[in-house]
Amino acid sequence: MPYNSFSVGNDCQIVVMGPFGRIDLAFVTGFEVSQVTQSVRIDRLDGVQLGAELPRGWQGSFALDRGTSVADDFMAQIEQAYLAGQAIPPGTLYQYVSEVDGSTSTYQYEGVVFKLSSAGMYRGDAPVAQKLDFFASTRKRV
Repeated sequence: MPYNSFSVGNDCQIVVMGPFGRIDLAFVTGFEVSQVTQSVRIDRLDGVQLGAELPRGWQGSFALDRGTSVADDFMAQIEQAYLAGQAIPPGTLYQYVSEVDGSTSTYQYEGVVFKLSSAGMYRGDAPVAQKLDFFASTRKRV
């Protein structure tokens, strides 16, 4: 639930639908997402500057502590399918945010592709932190 009048990190839940089904990531410790745009700038002869930001998708990442082999197995399945010449459909992400007024905002990210940018560093007496990056073609409120 939201705290006071602003969101805190535990207000967000993410559901990952990979190319081959639902992925239940254990121990997700962070989720970050940002819009990708292409800047267009025009310098008119009269000195007025005009601009636009053209939507080019969304990118983000999951921070997780390795509790199971799910993230590793997920990427291994995609890699094996690619090497076997199989079609790999894009995935979908669902983001649920608990709002201060008690409602829930739901966002659907479509055309999602994934990359395990860090499978983790293994050291004694420390969690293995992993990072799963993604790119989505679109995001819409549902």
